[in-house]
Amino acid sequence: MVELEKPGFDATAFLAHTGLGRRIIQLAPKEAFFVQGDPADSIFYLQKGRAKVTVVSAAGKEATIMLISSGEFVGEGALAAVPGLRLYTATAITACIAVRISRGEMIHVMHEESHFTDFFLKFLLERSMRVQAALVDQLFNSSEKRLARILLLMAEFGKPGEQEQYIPKISQETLAEMIGTTRSRVSFFMNRFRKLGFIEYNGRIKVDKSLLNAILLDHLPERSHERSLGPSSPRTPSKAASRLR
Repeated sequence: MVELEKPGFDATAFLAHTGLGRRIIQLAPKEAFFVQGDPADSIFYLQKGRAKVTVVSAAGKEATIMLISSGEFVGEGALAAVPGLRLYTATAITACIAVRISRGEMIHVMHEESHFTDFFLKFLLERSMRVQAALVDQLFNSSEKRLARILLLMAEFGKPGEQEQYIPKISQETLAEMIGTTRSRVSFFMNRFRKLGFIEYNGRIKVDKSLLNAILLDHLPERSHERSLGPSSPRTPSKAASRLR
């Protein structure tokens, strides 16, 4: 008796269509995938659109901690050994299409299909590396450089294929939350980026590749200005010091 070969698992098809334990959902801008405190009973795969992850403190202060692009999962905390409540809110920035996968179905597929498990673990590793990079960025880089990095991430520089011409609409308040500074500082940096040709702004923001080059070569104006005032550079004495001579 000839044993028929089991057809291979198609992860792309699994994440693109409805089926057992999964369904396609559409969200309008500002509509929530889930809210902090909801039961963590599912995971979402974003097929199209952009989303953001926010968290609210006990004092009621909200902060944006992550941006989600198409081809990424959100809500993966539902796969914890002991399911609990959502620790953050995921909200659509633009119109989104996503597949909602129940916790049980996701765990079942990961147990049965090693190729899908490898695919999902690769995603988790990439997200972990991105979170670590963001933490290093927050600890050691200037607010101007952190803003530049966020703009480049939103324009998807460094990803395969064509980069986005325009990034999704995002407020300066949200950008300020993400980089840990004030809205006025974000406004100042954005105006400077525009004058230097790093971005174009006419209702929506278009990021130029020159911003990436400035980051890689460490040629942002603030950093250059700091170097010009280094120990080897002569300093002009103040008027008060001159009067004491």
